[in-house]
Amino acid sequence: MIEDNPREAFFAAGSVVSGAVESVAFGAPCFKLNNKVFCWFSAEEIVCRLDPAGVAEALTCDGARLFDPSGQGRPMKAWVQIPFAHADEWADWAQRAASALGG
Repeated sequence: MIEDNPREAFFAAGSVVSGAVESVAFGAPCFKLNNKVFCWFSAEEIVCRLDPAGVAEALTCDGARLFDPSGQGRPMKAWVQIPFAHADEWADWAQRAASALGG
């Protein structure tokens, strides 16, 4: 059941993007468009590459933060990690991430 399963919610969200292909990035499931990653699954959350306006908007979601894969205070400025509490919005964020790539 997607409501209880972050991984299933991730795959459901990414699959709404036309032309998206499931793959792996940094050892985690991801979706690519034209061979470029636009979202991946990390720590039971979706991580999306967004344009600056999308980053600013995504960061207003409770618990969202810039993705810091090293955990050393060096976040990736275009990538936002969005918690499972917002899974009902993940498909929209995945679509926005794909659109930011021109998809």
